Amino acid sequence: MAYIIEMLNIVKTFPGIRANDDVTLQVEEGSIHALLGENGAGKSTLMSILFGLYQPDSGVIRVHGKEVKITDPNVANDLGIGMVHQHFKLVHNFTVAENIVLGLEPRKGPLINIASAEKRVAEISKRYGLEVDPKAKIEDITVGMQQRVEILKMLYRNADILIFDEPTAVLTPQEINELMEIMRRLTAEGKTVLLITHKLKEIKAVADVCTVLRRGRLVGTVPVKDASEAQLAEMMVGRAVNFSVNKKPAIPGEVLLEVQDLKVKNSKGLLGVKGVSLKVRRGEILGLCGIDGNGQTELVYALTGLAPVEGGKILLNGKDITHLPVKERLEAGLGHIPEDRHRHGLVLDFRLDENLVVHNFQRRPFSKLGVLDYTSIRANAERLIKEFDVRSGEGPATPSRSLSGGNQQKAIVAREIDRSPEVLIVAQPTRGLDVGAIEYIHQRIVEERDKGKAILLVSLELDEILDLSDRIAVIFNGEIVAEVDAAKTNENELGLYMAGSMRKAV
Repeated sequence: MAYIIEMLNIVKTFPGIRANDDVTLQVEEGSIHALLGENGAGKSTLMSILFGLYQPDSGVIRVHGKEVKITDPNVANDLGIGMVHQHFKLVHNFTVAENIVLGLEPRKGPLINIASAEKRVAEISKRYGLEVDPKAKIEDITVGMQQRVEILKMLYRNADILIFDEPTAVLTPQEINELMEIMRRLTAEGKTVLLITHKLKEIKAVADVCTVLRRGRLVGTVPVKDASEAQLAEMMVGRAVNFSVNKKPAIPGEVLLEVQDLKVKNSKGLLGVKGVSLKVRRGEILGLCGIDGNGQTELVYALTGLAPVEGGKILLNGKDITHLPVKERLEAGLGHIPEDRHRHGLVLDFRLDENLVVHNFQRRPFSKLGVLDYTSIRANAERLIKEFDVRSGEGPATPSRSLSGGNQQKAIVAREIDRSPEVLIVAQPTRGLDVGAIEYIHQRIVEERDKGKAILLVSLELDEILDLSDRIAVIFNGEIVAEVDAAKTNENELGLYMAGSMRKAV
């Protein structure tokens, strides 16, 4: 059988970790080939080797049957290989067209011919059903649209092998469906898609073939139509996975977090949160769902002290914290798992053990008389790494920047849950995590609830909202449009509230 890509016996080692251990991947032309594995299984490393970002220690790569050495991404582009990274590589104050042609700008004499670039971008965008305005600035368009720009960048460079690295991690359910449709259209045009993911539902919906990696080694390659989600999950984590959350009915106590008529501005200076009122009680999980960009981010920023409040009040255990700085809110009993792990979750240039005590480093046992006690800091990190299965090549000393996205997320969740604050604001807690890690983190969140903590869960994953929440509030256009009992609703009803086509008196 002729393969468009063959990666044979690939080995890649980093300090303290063998990321790819004798991995072989063979991809048929015109197929959607999924690469599945836990966080840190070596999926992104393998694809980064194919795209020229890393060099393998040993092994052979063939493209169209010919052996190649891909020394950098320019060589990959020349071979027709393009990649959409998990964290987009876009210049935010450039337009869509300027980003797409960057490095290959059409010229009219010495000047860049932006009109010609916009015309070509509009043509490609129409051909593949990627409706994007070439003149729009990146900072003004949604995350889903930004992803389309990344896809157009590859198509503009005539790529016929398209690598998508965790492409749905930041998308809404509607955008995910649109992306899958785009992938099908691309393969219908003769392109080949490599999809790095750990979302089993998406693999079943869109992929033809699936290769599974575990801890850097190849587990197997199977046709997707012949494998169930449960079988793929077992191949991925090496054991049977429980897809439902085991939890007893909540026994709510007194109100620990109260939001009264809160108003918060968004980045454009307009009201992103318009008079929101919520109550979260001891011993319950209140889920907040909505399509991305309807005020969730601004609400979480206001609650945690990352954005100023224009009006209204935030009460934590009866105490007014509306205008308190972040540190004082944490000390008053607030915890926060942020949605943006790079901006608000980790100090990327700190080591893992330092990040795990970033809120408590000034207290015993982590410091004495203002001097850090690295023995205690290391011991704390070793305990949390083991408990939350944070895969790190150099253990506590691992630079946080070098962890995979999923392991960075596990580190943040470990730090915040271990602090066990009275009120925990949890935003996208399992973004970028595999089924094994999701199962464990859901269980820990429920344990916090059962210890009598109040939890506000903000998630774009409707499955997660329905599985974990006791009550669900729906936010649309900066307002709460419904509050429902989680046991008495479903995805369809929530979808109607989220789209603003239904309201329920709150």
